Amino acid sequence: MAKRKYDIILMGATSFVGQITAWRMAEHYREHQPQLKWAWAGRSLEKLQQVVEDVERRLDCQLEVDLLQAESLDANSMQSLAKQARVIITTVGPYDLYGEQLVRSCAENGTHYCDLTGEPNFIAEMLDKYTAAAEKSGACIVNCCGFDSIPFDINSYLLQKHAQEAFGEPCTSIRSRVLRMQGTFSGGTMASMVNIFKRASKDKALRKKLLDPYLLAPGLKHVRQPYIGDVQWDEVTGKWMAPFVMAAINTKIVLRSAQLMPSLFPADVTYEEGLVIGKSLRSRLTAHALALGTGALGLAGSFSAGRWLLENVVLPKPGEGPTEKQQQEGNYLIRHYGDTASGKSLAVEVEGDLDPGYGSTARILLQAATALALDLPEDQQGGFYTPAAVIGESLLTRLPKYAGVVFRDV
Repeated sequence: MAKRKYDIILMGATSFVGQITAWRMAEHYREHQPQLKWAWAGRSLEKLQQVVEDVERRLDCQLEVDLLQAESLDANSMQSLAKQARVIITTVGPYDLYGEQLVRSCAENGTHYCDLTGEPNFIAEMLDKYTAAAEKSGACIVNCCGFDSIPFDINSYLLQKHAQEAFGEPCTSIRSRVLRMQGTFSGGTMASMVNIFKRASKDKALRKKLLDPYLLAPGLKHVRQPYIGDVQWDEVTGKWMAPFVMAAINTKIVLRSAQLMPSLFPADVTYEEGLVIGKSLRSRLTAHALALGTGALGLAGSFSAGRWLLENVVLPKPGEGPTEKQQQEGNYLIRHYGDTASGKSLAVEVEGDLDPGYGSTARILLQAATALALDLPEDQQGGFYTPAAVIGESLLTRLPKYAGVVFRDV
């Protein structure tokens, strides 16, 4: 990679999660990586300056950060941005609507890239269009670098590492259980979800893709993947369990990691996720309420009138999200249980100390970008990667040290 003006550019610093990431970026780099040169980009220089002033108040400091005007839908603007940075973080979603020009520009210009998309259709389309360009230029394109899907992807990677070390064989079955999660969603996340509903309602082929666990890992051996679609008693934890709304994207990412790392994962590995509630009758009723709510959300998204209600009445709007107090009070605990072909078992878990969708996501995203900027080997090949497949080892070190995300054996 030729010398660039900036090590890292944050695109979308004025969005809800972008503002949180900008704060964490200034906080972390001033203290821990002062050698890095970074900038913030967005459509409005005036709004970017407001972000600067807000972060300066938070940190009680004077920032020296360049502000760059950039438009996500403008190909020339994205090409110019990509040519200036070694790594670009983008928080501009829905990515299906606003993300392609930046992915293309990074892939063509050898610029590493990370985002927060949870849109598997977007990832699949970008893979098809720009893998060859990324491989040629040396760009590492890494999707899903927030709560979806780094805790799940890295925990699966860690589980397989430990299985190989302890037993000399990988886990053929991985069961992920969300044991605790306190947090909420912002309008940006909801806008991405509604956009997927809108497209899928008109496109039968897209609906089929979204239901395919192997969408991003066609090279794996196709076996029946378990799916928790309703309330059930979980034999692993001895508690009632509900469907987990992020299982659809996390499963696809973990299976893609399996395809990219055949030395760690067997080709017929199975993966499932569930949200654990509790043992009591009340827990069972809560699980049913959650399952019904998830189902109702999907049903509403299937009809234009339902989507109108979601966008205008039910869901928060873009720019809205949890308060700082809610982010600080949030947390999560996720445990992965693994079984090998010979019947051996082990478990690992990951715990975060902030709201998963925003407080924790911003710090996780920042460390993913920092790992891409500082930790890649000189002979790293370009292409489209999962977090585990290209920066897994770095994140196992960086996340506990800098992001409040701890991995441990159980």
